[in-house]
Amino acid sequence: MNSFEIQKIVSAILITILVVFGIGKISDFFFNKDPELVVAYKVDPPEGMSDKKEMGSSELDLKAMFALADLAHGEKVFKKCAACHSIKQGGGNKIGPKLWNVMFRSVGAVEDYKYSKSLISYKKEWTWEEMNGFLIKPSSWIKGNKMGFAGLKDEKDRASVILYLNQNSDNPKTLP
Repeated sequence: MNSFEIQKIVSAILITILVVFGIGKISDFFFNKDPELVVAYKVDPPEGMSDKKEMGSSELDLKAMFALADLAHGEKVFKKCAACHSIKQGGGNKIGPKLWNVMFRSVGAVEDYKYSKSLISYKKEWTWEEMNGFLIKPSSWIKGNKMGFAGLKDEKDRASVILYLNQNSDNPKTLP
């Protein structure tokens, strides 16, 4: 191989690197990632619903949501939760607290589990509305909690998991 061939190979590698990095820089220029520079419009909630937690919590919304619920589907979706939570009666805590009898229990009530300060100070109970809101996105429903789960965006998934949690109880409640 002569020096001209080596020069062509090195030049091709350098040009490829420059093109790849150049495309990255050009796309950063056109698609700015700085959130402070994003232009957006604020959409206010409907009149009478000033708090995000009030939205979607009406009894009619819950009835419609639970109409989608399926216990077998809830058991299947709960497998995402089973990596961190035990649902068995008498089961122990894992990374997260045990969830037997979780519905209508006070938030942060499992004695032998170390909750985050935000969950301990929340002072509510796991109602239909609370559990639904929490399962949408735990980190935004109760700020500062240590649950790293992204949430369940699908309404049927949430309704089915809530139904499954309710059934795994000493005293399951009737759905709204």
